[in-house]
Amino acid sequence: MRRSEIVAEESIVCLQSALNHLREIWELIGIPEDQRLQRTEVVKKHIKEEGETTILQLEKDLRTQVELMRKQKKERKQELKLLQEQDQELCEILCMPHYVVDSASVPSLEELNQFRQHVATLRETKASRHQEFVNIKKQIILCMEELDHTPDTSFERDVVCEDEDAFCLSLENIGTLQKLLRQLEMRKSQNEAACEGLRARIRELWDRLQIPEEEREAVAPVMTGSKAKVRKALQLEVDRLEELKMQNMKKVIEAIRVELAQYWDQCFYSQEQRQAFAPYYSEDYTEELLQLHDAEVVRLRNYREVHKELFEGVQKWEENWRLFLEFERKASDPSRFTNRGGNLLKEEKQRAKLQKTLPKLEEELKAQIEMWEQEHAQAFVVNGQKFMEYVAEQWEMHRLEKERAKQERQMKNRKQTETEMLYGSAPRTPGKRRGLAPNTPGKVRKLNTTVLSNATANSSIRPVFGGTIYRSPVSRLPPSGSKPVATSTCSGKKTPRAGRHGANKENLELNGSILSARTFKGFQI
Repeated sequence: MRRSEIVAEESIVCLQSALNHLREIWELIGIPEDQRLQRTEVVKKHIKEEGETTILQLEKDLRTQVELMRKQKKERKQELKLLQEQDQELCEILCMPHYVVDSASVPSLEELNQFRQHVATLRETKASRHQEFVNIKKQIILCMEELDHTPDTSFERDVVCEDEDAFCLSLENIGTLQKLLRQLEMRKSQNEAACEGLRARIRELWDRLQIPEEEREAVAPVMTGSKAKVRKALQLEVDRLEELKMQNMKKVIEAIRVELAQYWDQCFYSQEQRQAFAPYYSEDYTEELLQLHDAEVVRLRNYREVHKELFEGVQKWEENWRLFLEFERKASDPSRFTNRGGNLLKEEKQRAKLQKTLPKLEEELKAQIEMWEQEHAQAFVVNGQKFMEYVAEQWEMHRLEKERAKQERQMKNRKQTETEMLYGSAPRTPGKRRGLAPNTPGKVRKLNTTVLSNATANSSIRPVFGGTIYRSPVSRLPPSGSKPVATSTCSGKKTPRAGRHGANKENLELNGSILSARTFKGFQI
């Protein structure tokens, strides 16, 4: 065999070995099948010596590609290892399973991209859970400080005492952490409620025992807050006051009775309802009596809360009703016309507004009361009777009062009219009384003897022109049948004319009766 043939056969063997080596590299680095075909076609073209490429150039190109692929293989393996390390660390913190990947083979670009996305998701989950852990931990520490609570379980110590980065951020641990916070917050709420209850009891006992202000100020530091030491101090104060209460039983019961009376007023209790609580009137001041009073206060307090909305409506109606009655009273007062500054007009407007408001308020209360009575299956009473009956009774009493006042005014006016007709009216303007004119003959009129019936010597006659009549200084005349003696201050006697005498007689007649013998002289007009 020729030497050239031998070299050719060796070249073919080398080429075949190179192709096999390329296929192995492609397999290791995960080259897809379609890319392998493309790369094989490239090698084929080089073998056919298409173009000006020589076999030496082809060998050089192949070697370059091999080096490039080896470099890509190394980089991918290094990135895979780094991603696996990060995945392991995050999964241990989050207590999650590791990402499954074949470490022996070279990962493809797609596999590496999916691995990167998975690790990024783990980082976000860790950051979110860590922030939640930090927030809950702060709240837990505050609650423990408020409750003076020391961590007594391994989990609580891990949360409060250990490093934050060492805490396992598993979903189970986060759930347990939230549960612990809820338990502490519930205990804190219960403690706050207990402290508020103790403070309310302290204030109640202060008022009942009439504790001086300086003693109350000494307890002021513990009247806020709900820490364990505060609760303990409050309990000690309650115990002290309870003991003091036992030593001042009568004083305490009397204070409770004042409170009871206030509740009765607020609940619109009738006298019969108040008398139904017999211990209120007992003078045997014992612990049992105190307990009965305390129980009654609690019952009334709860009763008021249940009826709070209705009682507020009734109170509003009562206030409007009292205001309405006040305006009604002022409306019937004659002195109101002497007001200045428009108060009369303002009051009239308010009275008119109340006349519209009261019926509307009554209708609203009626609807609420009916709904309440259906819900509670019992009657809603005010002052011992149903509220709407109570309202109707108030309106009826108001109507009767107005009718009575009207009748009194009519009676008074009728009596005044009769008195004026009988005796004459009193002067209208006493501040400007007219003086007596000089007794001159031309302005003096004598009245003849006039017969008056059922009259007295002190009677007065209404002047014809509205002037004031003054009594004549003439002394009483003798009884009827004697001839009257007339005297005058005029210098000469003048007999009254018949027309004047007739007119005087006509003016002095009353109800068809001629008044009995009384003679009035010397009237000056």
